[in-house]
Amino acid sequence: MFDDHRSKKVIIVAHCLLNQNAISDGTADYPGQFTELIDLILANQIGLIQLPCPELICLGLERNDPQGVKRPILQENTRIRGLLCQVNNLERLQDKAQELVTQIEEYRGHAFQVLGLIGVNRSPSCGVETTTKGNKEVNGPGVFIELISEACRKKGQALKMIGVKTSQKDEAIKIVCKFIEETN
Repeated sequence: MFDDHRSKKVIIVAHCLLNQNAISDGTADYPGQFTELIDLILANQIGLIQLPCPELICLGLERNDPQGVKRPILQENTRIRGLLCQVNNLERLQDKAQELVTQIEEYRGHAFQVLGLIGVNRSPSCGVETTTKGNKEVNGPGVFIELISEACRKKGQALKMIGVKTSQKDEAIKIVCKFIEETN
């Protein structure tokens, strides 16, 4: 089955790596997408699974406060994290995490290689190695990444994850290049 030209390799990427228009006001590093990173993935014949943007889904484009851009980024991220942790938002994100695990299971069930997930460090939702808490960048995952990890564990699906920062283009490219080499 699926004996055609597809690579049978996919990688999951944070929404904002493919669409900077979705991120909170004042934080975009690119007009549309992180082109160099996306080009690297595509050059390696890897299909993309775009995570839904948890902040956009739960809080809207203005993140429930059109004045949020006036706050320092770590303060605004802390406010956003608090809103994402409200019960109704956590339930929505848990559903999205379950949907992602279903996709992972489907791909793997048909002998596709799910290389892993690329998140965005410092993000209150999609940070992998770092997130924002208490107006500081701290070690640990963002809210959505934590829910994805939990959903994967419950279903017995191991998922490698790395985080990058769009503001550190060269470092991000090195990290993803190494990740692709190690998982291919």
